Amino acid sequence: MKKPGKIKSALINWLGQQLTLANPEFWNEFFGTSSSGKVVTVEKALQLSAVWACVRLISETVSTLPLKLYQKMPDGSRVPAKNHPLYKLLCIEPNKDQTPSEFLLFIVASLVLRGNAFVEKIMIGQKIIALIPIAPQYLTKIEKLKNGKYEYTIVKDGKERKIPEDRMFHTRAFGLDGRLGLDPIKYGAEVFGAAMAADEAAAKIFENGLQNSGFLTHEKGYLKPEQREEIRKSLTQFMGSKNSGKTMVLEAGLMYHGVSMNPEAAQMLETRGYGVEEICRWFRVPPFMVGHTDKQSSWASSVEGMNLQFLTTCLNPLLRNIEDSIFKRLINPYDRDEYYAEFSVEGLLRADSKGRAEFYSSGLDHGWINRNEVRSRENLPPMDGGEVFTVQSALIPLDKIGTNYERKTTQSADSAN
Repeated sequence: MKKPGKIKSALINWLGQQLTLANPEFWNEFFGTSSSGKVVTVEKALQLSAVWACVRLISETVSTLPLKLYQKMPDGSRVPAKNHPLYKLLCIEPNKDQTPSEFLLFIVASLVLRGNAFVEKIMIGQKIIALIPIAPQYLTKIEKLKNGKYEYTIVKDGKERKIPEDRMFHTRAFGLDGRLGLDPIKYGAEVFGAAMAADEAAAKIFENGLQNSGFLTHEKGYLKPEQREEIRKSLTQFMGSKNSGKTMVLEAGLMYHGVSMNPEAAQMLETRGYGVEEICRWFRVPPFMVGHTDKQSSWASSVEGMNLQFLTTCLNPLLRNIEDSIFKRLINPYDRDEYYAEFSVEGLLRADSKGRAEFYSSGLDHGWINRNEVRSRENLPPMDGGEVFTVQSALIPLDKIGTNYERKTTQSADSAN
């Protein structure tokens, strides 16, 4: 059967949806064909389990990290800026439809899949009252105006809107022109297309019974056309993986000669595993974190070590990018000396109970953390006197052990307590 061409494929994929020349997704279908013959779009790439797992891992991990707006204090400390209007938008309710975690899911997924995240700032005067996400595929143009500022053109449902730069919260991923982040799906189309083709080929192998077809021979060497057709019909009940293991009865001099899986087909199945590694490389995700454990890994052996390396190589650049974008595009210039946003990554690096106990013990002995701070991190209520910082005072010189110096030191510590 002849495969449909580019235009027909694009029309089929968009059948039942509004088709306009201004629809960017339609043109993505038309021009997004890879060398493997597969049309690569975000929606189709997400059908690959490795892409789905990588995007979910990154976006859902970031969405679980607390994002807070902080105020710098004169003594160098910081406190949550709960009285600042932006605190509610970032930490409680960015808009009437989304929670903070859902809002972060959108931003991170947009950055990971399309290289850009667009959020419209709804404002009353100079005050931001809501943050409304805009799917990146609706952006058709970014134009630099005569005043030096940018203007964003959005086309959705056939309607065009222009949003000025000061009303757009635009976060860019890795890019080259300073205006837009690069589209990972577009630039990685060959890798994603090859993975799609490998998945389709593997599915065909399973459909045909997990191995290449065999062939039949007849002792007379010739069959009439109607006899061949009858044999083909009878053999359909033995085809497919669900029919594997059934006993085939041959008669009238027919003999079956099985053909095992050829090396090319076996290699193709191995290619699927290599495709997972290639996809993980595009997203900077270690393969074992998406369930691909075929090969030895040089990553850390402990969960804490794995999380630390994942945070360092994959998440940290993304988190810093979002924090800087909030600082530049959401916080007013006159507030930037006093306010800033920051993710808390302590939960991601949380050790086991033994490791936490050793960490807290060291902090308490050396006086850089108090007991109420420890209890707060463990979700326990504060205790009376727990805000006092203490240090271990029993350290004495080696040559004074067993002398009166040791007893005096102990008595001094007891009297101080």
